[in-house]
Amino acid sequence: MKPLTVIGFLGSTLDASKFGPSRWSKWRPTVALAMHEDLRIDRLILIHGSQHRRLAEYVAEDVVSVSPETRVDLRVLDFRDAWDFEEVYGKLLDFARAEPFDPEAADYLVHITTGTHVAQICLFLLTEARYLPARLLQTQPARHGEDGGAPGRWTTIDLDLSRYDSIATRFAVAAQESTSFLKSGIETRNPAFNRMIDEIEQVASRSKAPILLTGPTGAGKSQLARRIYELKRLKHQIAGPFVEVNCATLKGDGAMSALFGHRKGAFTGAVSDRPGLLRTADKGMLFLDEIGELGVDEQAMILRAIEDKRFLPVGSDKEAASDFQLIAGTNRNLGAAVAAGGFRDDLYARLNLWTFQLPGLAERREDIEPNLNYELDRFAEREGDQVSFNKEARQRYLAFATGPEARWPGNFRDLAASVSRMATLSHKGRIDADCVDAEVRRLERLWSGQRHQAGDVLADVLAPEALAEMDPFDRVQLAAVVDTCRSSRSLSEAGRRLFAASRMRRTSANDADRLRKYLARFELDWSSLTEG
Repeated sequence: MKPLTVIGFLGSTLDASKFGPSRWSKWRPTVALAMHEDLRIDRLILIHGSQHRRLAEYVAEDVVSVSPETRVDLRVLDFRDAWDFEEVYGKLLDFARAEPFDPEAADYLVHITTGTHVAQICLFLLTEARYLPARLLQTQPARHGEDGGAPGRWTTIDLDLSRYDSIATRFAVAAQESTSFLKSGIETRNPAFNRMIDEIEQVASRSKAPILLTGPTGAGKSQLARRIYELKRLKHQIAGPFVEVNCATLKGDGAMSALFGHRKGAFTGAVSDRPGLLRTADKGMLFLDEIGELGVDEQAMILRAIEDKRFLPVGSDKEAASDFQLIAGTNRNLGAAVAAGGFRDDLYARLNLWTFQLPGLAERREDIEPNLNYELDRFAEREGDQVSFNKEARQRYLAFATGPEARWPGNFRDLAASVSRMATLSHKGRIDADCVDAEVRRLERLWSGQRHQAGDVLADVLAPEALAEMDPFDRVQLAAVVDTCRSSRSLSEAGRRLFAASRMRRTSANDADRLRKYLARFELDWSSLTEG
């Protein structure tokens, strides 16, 4: 059995008694805890105010006298107003976050018989929200006719709080705080993205199953994975480290060794044992970024490690164990990779339980403005200089950044670099219009140099034989259309951009239909381009 820790308040009235033999004839809930033969307590964390220090010491002595194996930790926690819900909850939340709980190594009970009603409610809420990784413990005095000094009765409590509207509302607020945490506190405005983060918060809080994050490079997969880990750690749902691996860097024989470890002498150069990244992530979270780049052998080992929590290090005849939660990231279409034989269908099925597609920045243009503030705050933390836009400069930058000409191929990495450049070059901490104009020109030059050759773009959407039969003129034209479609939010927007000049000469226009017919000439459609 794991050691048991009980957390509770000192009862300034119920636990009090005069010193002497007569005190044992009174039921004192904290002392009675240690008197139950079927409740072995290894550690008692007894919370009390400074004014009750002597009583706390007195009760602790009696606890140890009836249960010498119980260690009592006295914790001082003072409230200006013990009936102020906000103050009590806040200080108990700080206590919960500071306490090094380890649910894998110990069991925890929260005693809610003593303390004010406000304190009991707060303990209840913190336990249900998993900030206190425990069950609730309720005790009662002896029944009528029993010895008054008997330990009484104890029971654990597990209530469904969703039946109570006020408490359900409190949980809704907590969920909103969690989703804000996942978004790094950024007040994002894109409805689809916000709905996705709400769902991720629920999955992260309630499930240990693998999560697959897909989306283009720079969309924020790595940052979101780390925030999921930090949220689960705050709620004591995970105890080990966050281990991030870029699978694109794992090539050849070294991939197996890096992931699964090796024994000394397993191959030339293996001069000592290596635990491997999976064992390093034990009790924590493993983020396999660009998982689509793993070889099929590594994929098979990863699958077994997910399902059985066991794997075989290189050169070892003894299996190793690691219990980790997996988050995988990729900018590839894994379904297409499975069809092409480049990715295992059984591993994809295991990863595909919770799949979330992170949109690129061009699909979330309404989120550029709140991210500006976030990037300026990050710059201030990193460089120690607080920088801001003047009004004209901010409007000018946002007009460009949210307009159709801003491609953002690197997504949020492009935005972060852009803000960092302007902040660095700003005069006396103020980004002005001239600085913005220079940055816009710089971005336009950078992006024009990054444009793919027509063949590179079309290779994503056309078969090699179809591409070989196209004239160079058609290749260049179709590549421009594909680029525009991929940087637009809808078929209609892409049509408006592509036919902006000619549509002005017509009394009526259906740009979306015109673009649809053009794509059909090459057996393409909107969904095939945007998914690609």
